[in-house]
Amino acid sequence: MRHNVPGSRALAVPSGRDRLPSLTGLRFWAALLVVAYHLSRQVGQIPGASELAWYGRSGVTFFFVLSGFVLAWTYDGRQVPAKVFLRRRFARVWPLLAVTTALSVGVWLALGKAVSAKAVAATLLLVNAWIPDRVMLQGGNPAAWSLSDEAWFYLVFPVLMALPAVRSGRGRRRIWVAACAGVVLVWLSGALIAAGVPRVWALDYLPLTRTLQFLLGVVAGLAVARGWRPPIGLWSAVALVVGWHLVLIPWSEAVPDALWYGPYHASHLLSTPLFALLVAAAAHADLSGRKTGLGGRWSIHLGHWSFAWYLIHEIVIRVWVARHGRPEGVPDTAVVWLVVIVVSLALSACAYRWVEHPLERRLRGNGPGVPSGGGHTGDVRHTAEAVRPN
Repeated sequence: MRHNVPGSRALAVPSGRDRLPSLTGLRFWAALLVVAYHLSRQVGQIPGASELAWYGRSGVTFFFVLSGFVLAWTYDGRQVPAKVFLRRRFARVWPLLAVTTALSVGVWLALGKAVSAKAVAATLLLVNAWIPDRVMLQGGNPAAWSLSDEAWFYLVFPVLMALPAVRSGRGRRRIWVAACAGVVLVWLSGALIAAGVPRVWALDYLPLTRTLQFLLGVVAGLAVARGWRPPIGLWSAVALVVGWHLVLIPWSEAVPDALWYGPYHASHLLSTPLFALLVAAAAHADLSGRKTGLGGRWSIHLGHWSFAWYLIHEIVIRVWVARHGRPEGVPDTAVVWLVVIVVSLALSACAYRWVEHPLERRLRGNGPGVPSGGGHTGDVRHTAEAVRPN
């Protein structure tokens, strides 16, 4: 299949489940950034790696942008009933959420920690990110709060796709500018919100705040699907993202995170346009048939495991710290990092193979079909799950 856009070069759409393999590969690197963030803060720091990943919670933003991009690219031109779309999304995220939440609660109970039944219920009902309470936000599995945001994105996605402005090139350009300005205004609004839980909830968790990130992904996905060529290439976009995280290092030394204009909130809000460019550039490279080094066999496997890795890695960290405490010295810290990464990845691979993928297929198979029509065929698997900011 090709997208033929007036004035644009026709782009070939690869066939198969991973039709945009570089995006699947990027999922692993974004997940690794988040895992390194949690390891740095909960286990111990490794010079160089920890400085770069100290605000690796920005990986949340990457996955929210990626979610909007892939959904828009996949469903552009397809007449899919809302109930079918929502059933697919439920099948995609909820089974593994339920299993990992049960695992997380079991670990907490085994460690003698109290567990809030209301918080667990809010997690499973995908509403905990709407509640400005730390116990409720962390829910049954602290890493699962972002699925509450994703559930909101799924609800508004059919509405966004029906907007005339989203369907036109000029409208998408205006939305792009407005969304970029919007994330800056959201960051500036931190000056008006009390420090502590109220500000963290409003700027980090609240689905309404995060919607701008999803929206920017949607307009970028539609633009690429219709022949838009990003203004920069893939590796220039990677350089911008790395450069942004390098800028956060001296910023964190100059301004405390407790202040609204510190790098804590800026790390995920102001990174939104950079991640949108990165995702668009990677997708365009795939559609143009260029090799990116991100779509190899193992990159695809690791990308498939990334959702489970999000939901499992913090549980492994929790068990290790409870049993062994925080290591002393860089060599011991590096060993613990390696153990946690290997163990959590192995568990994630098992969860993907024996829980996530088969249950998704079963739930999808039992649902109603979709009439054939224009647009893309099939459904690109994606991950838009993120992790808890500390």
